[in-house]
Amino acid sequence: MRAIIPVFLALFLAAGPALAGPTVEESYGPGPKPFSLATGSPGELGLLKLLGEAYCAQAGCRLDWIKAGSGQSLDMLQKGEVDMIMVHAPAAEKKALAEGWAGCSTLIGSNEFFIVGPAADPAGITKATTAADAYRKIAQAQAKFFSRGDNSGTHKKETDTWKDAGVTPSGDWYVVTKAFMTATLKRANDEAGYFMTDSSTWVAEKKNTPKLQILFSGDKKLVNTYHALCRQTDGKPASELAAGFIAFVASQKGQDIIRTFGKDAHGEALYNDAAYAKKYE
Repeated sequence: MRAIIPVFLALFLAAGPALAGPTVEESYGPGPKPFSLATGSPGELGLLKLLGEAYCAQAGCRLDWIKAGSGQSLDMLQKGEVDMIMVHAPAAEKKALAEGWAGCSTLIGSNEFFIVGPAADPAGITKATTAADAYRKIAQAQAKFFSRGDNSGTHKKETDTWKDAGVTPSGDWYVVTKAFMTATLKRANDEAGYFMTDSSTWVAEKKNTPKLQILFSGDKKLVNTYHALCRQTDGKPASELAAGFIAFVASQKGQDIIRTFGKDAHGEALYNDAAYAKKYE
């Protein structure tokens, strides 16, 4: 017996810990049939809760939300760790569809990006003509700028904007947080820096970030379209519940939820519907 135990322990340790699946942030609906969805801000802000509860009430299912940015969401979908995603990373989405492991691509809505910062505007970006020009001014002034740095849709848009500006950001002024939208926005407020936030998060959180103002907006390149995608195997959706949820979000009822979400609490909607978003596809 003494010889068996050390051998068993050695084999157990060599095998390593069991791999855990993605952590479920919240679940919506009565169940019992589950499906999983990865997304960032729509979950953080509460839109996914309303959509999930409405769909699951009629479909008798449970939606498990995994909190992840667009890059991580796409990675989990490819690995089969989630049934569907809501993302805003057009180039990566097109690649996923072309490779065949993602399907059901459906435009569901949009918001836009704002560049916010301290009222003093040390980089003078209120005079910028484009988002790239605003970024160029920030780099020239070496004014503190916060980046999520997490391969999210926001980070991808930021990276594209730096490329348009002809700038490779580096130095003490360029702060990478590896945090989600709301957390990074609040850090920019606390440390008087610039940040590119989506308009939905700004509307929901501006009361909590009084030191920040919208200093640049309106560039068409900053319009942010959201698509839903499902995991696909053999050319078909891997989950009927996920495909059904995507159809529900695109339906009149789902779009009504999206176009009115946030009005009661904030006086204005946090997202535009798919009909509006289509203009920027």
